[in-house]
Amino acid sequence: MDAAPRLITMRAPRHPDGLVLVLHGGGSRRDSTLVSPTQLSVLRMVPIARRIARAGRGRLAVVRLLNSVRGWDSRHTPVEDVRWAFRELGERHGGLPRTCLVGHSLGGRAALLAGDQPEVTSVVALNPWVHTTDRVDLAGRPALIVHGTDDRVADPRRSEAMARELARRGPVGYLRVTGGRHAMLRHRSVFEGAAADFATATLLGTGVTGPVAELLDGEAVVTV
Repeated sequence: MDAAPRLITMRAPRHPDGLVLVLHGGGSRRDSTLVSPTQLSVLRMVPIARRIARAGRGRLAVVRLLNSVRGWDSRHTPVEDVRWAFRELGERHGGLPRTCLVGHSLGGRAALLAGDQPEVTSVVALNPWVHTTDRVDLAGRPALIVHGTDDRVADPRRSEAMARELARRGPVGYLRVTGGRHAMLRHRSVFEGAAADFATATLLGTGVTGPVAELLDGEAVVTV
């Protein structure tokens, strides 16, 4: 049986003012290419999705995407799964409301590279595993990249370079989390809070305080 992407609904208001699609990471494995709902890279996004749902106060639909396969290769990438999710969710909602992509690791890369899709309003990438060859034009859509300084899996220097490149064409903020590591267990509240604040601010126009407020006010890089 061919692997297929799946959607897990975390919050589903009848008439949402916005939609947040949450994307997991996770590299390929020799023993299995299938994505399990119980793998750590998938479970890691559950508290983030819940934090966003609470911050949305019943106005945001929050859905997690489980990719069709683990990892990223030339034949099929998570970006294609995002496009599938847009089609599926568009049918459910009779068209998509304002939509924010929130992803971690390879999911952060997918969020950034799918951020040029017409359905996207804003993007949040947490410890994104980006490559130096990655190119995308977000066409003025606001984006936030959050990266821990002690990430030994995804190089924060690459994500900061990508943020600076994207900032030439639109509003992009970079939040540097001192001591943060790839799994986001250390300083978890900073990662979760930044994702929730940015998603609600860009989709609902709600006011925020703290580092995200500084980035929304025009600061390019903020360190916490």
